[in-house]
Amino acid sequence: MWKCPKCGREFSRENQDHYCLKPQNIDEYIAAQDEKIRPRLNEIRAVLQSALPEASERISWSMPTYWKGRNIIHFAAFKKHLGLYPGGEATEVFAEELAGYDVSKGTIRLPYDRELPVELIRKIAAWCYEQYAG
Repeated sequence: MWKCPKCGREFSRENQDHYCLKPQNIDEYIAAQDEKIRPRLNEIRAVLQSALPEASERISWSMPTYWKGRNIIHFAAFKKHLGLYPGGEATEVFAEELAGYDVSKGTIRLPYDRELPVELIRKIAAWCYEQYAG
């Protein structure tokens, strides 16, 4: 067992990634990430803010989330990719445009070594807003 020196939680894997304290907002979430990843997080945040001006930002499921009556879309940082979570219907609707990306039901993995597909993210976010905003 490995015990985090910051928060005291115990994990089976040494140096297990976790949040010692849950971020209260997207600024805190981004600040808690590796400095190499922060520009990419700020980039996707800017894309989502421009695509979803009526949505509010919050943390849901420990991820940055855009919300309007309900969760619309989430994103999160991982070691090798940025995860975008528009839901299962969206990954089906945009399957052809997502060819070449690692996609599973409701999840799009955007590797850090590729440019963000800004226009595609914008289209997916707008579609999600039309479907889910309450």
